[in-house]
Amino acid sequence: MFLENKIMKKFLLGTVALLAMGASASAADLAARPYTKAPAYVPAPIYNWTGFYIGGHVGGAFNGNSGNYDNNDGVFVGGVQGGYDYQFAPNWVLGIEANYSWTGNSNTSIALDGGGYYNKDLKGLGSVTGRLGYTWGPALLYVKGGYAFADINRYVSGPSGNVDLDVKKDGYTVGAGLEYLFTQNWSGKIEYQYYDFGKSNAYSGVTSSRTEEHTVKAGLNYRFNWGGPVVAKY
Repeated sequence: MFLENKIMKKFLLGTVALLAMGASASAADLAARPYTKAPAYVPAPIYNWTGFYIGGHVGGAFNGNSGNYDNNDGVFVGGVQGGYDYQFAPNWVLGIEANYSWTGNSNTSIALDGGGYYNKDLKGLGSVTGRLGYTWGPALLYVKGGYAFADINRYVSGPSGNVDLDVKKDGYTVGAGLEYLFTQNWSGKIEYQYYDFGKSNAYSGVTSSRTEEHTVKAGLNYRFNWGGPVVAKY
C-alpha cells in the first residue's frame, strides 16, 4: 500500500508539472503576438460641383442667317469663361456663367449689283447666362440661357464712303452641354450654344435678315472648390 501511494504521488506531481509547463508556453505565445488595430473605414468621396471656376474654350461658329448676303461658312472661335456653381438636393447644380469668344477670319465682302460692297465683320460673341444641370458621379448634363451680345459690324462700302447698316448687338442665347470632372479641381466640357440678335433692316438692295450664330465648343475649367470635397454619410 505504501508503495502504491508513493507511485500515485509521483504520477500526480508529474502531471501537475506538465500542465504548468504547457500553461507557461501558451502564455508566452499569447504575449508574443502583436496587437493589430482594424483599419478605419473611409467613406467613398462624392464629386462636388460647388464653387467658382475659370477656364478657356475653342471651337467653331456658324452663321444661321437666311439672307442673300450671309453664308453659313464656319469660322474658328476661342475664348474664356468663368462662373459659379452650387450643388443641391443632392444631384442638381445651379449656376451662373459669363463667357466671351473671339472669332477668326470672319470678314465677308460681297460685290453689289448697283455698285459698292456689302461687308460683315463678326469679331466676337459673348453671353451672361444661368445654367441648370443634373449630375451623376463625375458627369454633369446641363442647359443654359440668358443675355447675349455681339461685336459685329455690317456696312455698305462705296466711292462715297461707308454706310453702316442697322444691326442689333444685343440678344439672347440658349444652349446645352456635358461637363466631366477629371479631378476635384479640373473639368472638361463640350457645349452647343445658339445666339439670336434679331432682324436687321434692309438697305441699298441688301436683303434684311436675322442675325443668328451657332457655336460648338470644347472647354477646360479649373475649379477652386473652396467648399472642400463632399463625403458620403452612412
